[in-house]
Amino acid sequence: MSDNKNILQDSHGRDHAYLRISLTERCNLRCSYCMPADGVALSPKSHLMTYEEIYDIAKTFVNHGVTKIRLTGGEPLVRKDIPVILEKLSSLPVELSITSNAVIIDKFIDVLKANGVQKINVSLDSLDAAKFKYITRRAEFKKVYDNILLLVKEGFTVKVNVVLMKGFNDNEIIDFINFTKDLPISVRFIEFMPFDGNKWDMSKLVSYKEVMKYVNKAFSKDKIERLQDAPNDTSKNYKIKSYKGSFAIISSVTNPFCDSCNRLRLTANGQLKNCLFSSGESDLLTTLREGKPIEPIIQKAVQAKFKVRGGMDTLEKLQEPKLHTNNRSMITIGG
Repeated sequence: MSDNKNILQDSHGRDHAYLRISLTERCNLRCSYCMPADGVALSPKSHLMTYEEIYDIAKTFVNHGVTKIRLTGGEPLVRKDIPVILEKLSSLPVELSITSNAVIIDKFIDVLKANGVQKINVSLDSLDAAKFKYITRRAEFKKVYDNILLLVKEGFTVKVNVVLMKGFNDNEIIDFINFTKDLPISVRFIEFMPFDGNKWDMSKLVSYKEVMKYVNKAFSKDKIERLQDAPNDTSKNYKIKSYKGSFAIISSVTNPFCDSCNRLRLTANGQLKNCLFSSGESDLLTTLREGKPIEPIIQKAVQAKFKVRGGMDTLEKLQEPKLHTNNRSMITIGG
């Protein structure tokens, strides 16, 4: 074990200040790219982190330099003790944000505000109610759409995450950009990524170049404005001049942003993943329950982080099923 005091710096010199915590593997939608059609075996309740354990692990990360925590799932708001979790985590000196499918978020507006949660990412893969029902296996489109409008009205910073799949919703790219015309939201197009059970293959992927082809065809060059990306940003950001909102492209597959990656992921059952694409995990929960320090495990996991996409540093490797089917399905990693 290195004597390096910064346990969140990896062997490639990247400092990790951003922790994504999955609160639950459960969800009130059944999105096909996230969850296999026959569902997933949920971890027994005793294997999941309690709110005290979530707080203890988060506090350890914050003590070592984490400044941003995002809560994910499953759907984080289906967890009964979400108000307590938010209250505990909001006592830490971090920026606290959440990713939700927004089906029930209207019930939590006051709780989110009370605990300083300002930034909300909403997952929405179609603006067509029938297609929404097909992809999520639930008829909740109107609820989600209305709740996005409600979040904007209530003053939250809203990003809408769209997983693009060729032949399914790539014909809605311009509709989504036009969604930003009168709303101060950021629509983010995300390349379809390989996970266990989601029937991924390269032909379903809509690349950064392809998205921009749609954009350049629909809008004249002088209307398309390239925005300044934030440090450690995963997205390339744009806006259409005169539109209130913006759009972005997250090209994890064709144009990865690994060089500036500052993210770590904690699953609902207390496993640390140093990369979304990595099949390796480090058990923090068992060690915590044994009353032992978790810092050595964190440091070892961070040091083991590959330079690019969990070691899949070429598209050829990414297309090799054996290399990504050992990974969890997205629902059990945390979005």
